[in-house]
Amino acid sequence: MSKVARKPIDLPSGLECTVDGQSIKLKGAKGSFDYVIHDLVEIGQDDNALTFKAKNDDRLGWAMAGTMRALTANMVTGVTEGFEKKLELVGVGYRAKAQGSKLNLTLGFSHPVDHEMPEGITVETPSQTEIILKGIDKQQVGQVAAEIRAYRPPEPYKGKGVRYAGEHIIRKEAKKK
Repeated sequence: MSKVARKPIDLPSGLECTVDGQSIKLKGAKGSFDYVIHDLVEIGQDDNALTFKAKNDDRLGWAMAGTMRALTANMVTGVTEGFEKKLELVGVGYRAKAQGSKLNLTLGFSHPVDHEMPEGITVETPSQTEIILKGIDKQQVGQVAAEIRAYRPPEPYKGKGVRYAGEHIIRKEAKKK
């Protein structure tokens, strides 16, 4: 039996939640989500809580119940508070500038890199070396951050590149003569 699935999700005030069979609809201050729960999982709604359990009392059913509970908890957090990821640019001449739904990056290539933001993701650049991504979908925010980081991942000798805020890069010692 999944420990994650046993814990109910408390629904905050100001959140509209509708459960119709296997589909769940959440609407909050930041936006709305529609999601279809897996067939092996049974969802129940009390006054201010959602509960998940396996339809069949087998290992796969409980594993899916825990997964669906975690995904739904992330959706509840997303539509009420939202998610954000911070990226830092480290290196001489590395700059970022938000232009509407595009992010213009100068990362030491012979050309500037323009990254188009998907719908639902907003980008801010408080300084030339900081990028803040915001959205209601945790997976999508993390995916966009990973795509931006992939343009110039931090290298181990000088530590230059795009890194997550607070990320520690293990540095290698340079070659000795």
